[in-house]
Amino acid sequence: MQRDQDLATIAAFYRRVQWTALGVGLLWCLWLLAPILSPFVFAALLGWLGDPMVDRLERRMSRNSAVVLVFAVMILVLLLVAVLLVPLLESQVMTLVDSLPGYRDWFVQTALPWIEQRTGLQILAWFDPQHLFQLIREHWQGAGGIVAVMLGYVSRSGFALMVWLANIALLPVLTFFFLRDWDLIVGRVGALVPRDHYATVRRLALEANEVLGGFLRGQLLVMLVLGILYALGLWLVGLKLGILIGVVAGLLTFVPYLGPAAIILFGGIAALVQFGDWQHLAGVGIVFAVGQVVESFLLTPVLVGDRIGLHPMAVIFAVMAGGTLFGFLGMLLALPVAAVVNVLLRYAQERYRHSRLYAGDTPAILLDAAPPPGGSDQDAG
Repeated sequence: MQRDQDLATIAAFYRRVQWTALGVGLLWCLWLLAPILSPFVFAALLGWLGDPMVDRLERRMSRNSAVVLVFAVMILVLLLVAVLLVPLLESQVMTLVDSLPGYRDWFVQTALPWIEQRTGLQILAWFDPQHLFQLIREHWQGAGGIVAVMLGYVSRSGFALMVWLANIALLPVLTFFFLRDWDLIVGRVGALVPRDHYATVRRLALEANEVLGGFLRGQLLVMLVLGILYALGLWLVGLKLGILIGVVAGLLTFVPYLGPAAIILFGGIAALVQFGDWQHLAGVGIVFAVGQVVESFLLTPVLVGDRIGLHPMAVIFAVMAGGTLFGFLGMLLALPVAAVVNVLLRYAQERYRHSRLYAGDTPAILLDAAPPPGGSDQDAG
């Protein structure tokens, strides 16, 4: 009997080792293939987001017709955004390029002297042309290496541009196939799950799908609304770059506190450079305050809520870690992976609370309240 238990324990240990090795191997393959996986991951996310609508339409029409309809709506929305937003952003970028000399002068003539007066640091000396030329002469060899690296990067930029264009052209094709075959893909993956673990895996998958789907759809709407709100508010303040700053801040909203920080930093600098008075700086502050009130009391509670269940610091860490490990692909996967990991951690906590390690082998002894003074003597008598 004991020998059978030992053999079962060894077999379970080897199964865990095999699953761990499989997971490590998949992560290693993901790291190797990260440069080419971005369009596939992005298309999979779009297919996953559009699949519920396809499933609803499938009750009234065929799967292929529902996929074509949802895919056409996606394409029309993207084209509408491109037609409306691209010319506007192009004019904003041209305005930014024309304004760069003014930003440089403000930085050198106003911002740096103000910092020097408050800190006592001699920052302007580092921007003196003679000092910069002397640094180049002293570190010429290292500078030559930097130039060589930059030239190598420029020589590779043409290939990188071709890869990006290929990815953009590939994205709609992959999205269509993910929309059409999403249920088939899920079914085939489910068929590979060991039967004795199928119920648990299915429960965790459904929970992760609900958490992640609600979060991402809500977060996309929050980004859209805040981008429009910030852009309109800064435009009303009178900033030439208000629309560009508002759009960037809206896109950065998916990282906690980064979008509002962008409004304060970029909007404040733009107001100081363009107007140089406190009234317009206060206007930027009002736009920031209105955006925070709308996000905190209306958008996030209604559209997002606490679906993902992650602390803002955990979200920031996940995005930074994903970008460091896997680049742009890691940033795409950061929040989905963090949401799934959070579901798995909750399940592990549930299992731990029902395990012997937590409860022990014998019931805990519960001590009643201390008896009144002299109570034991009275009982003995």
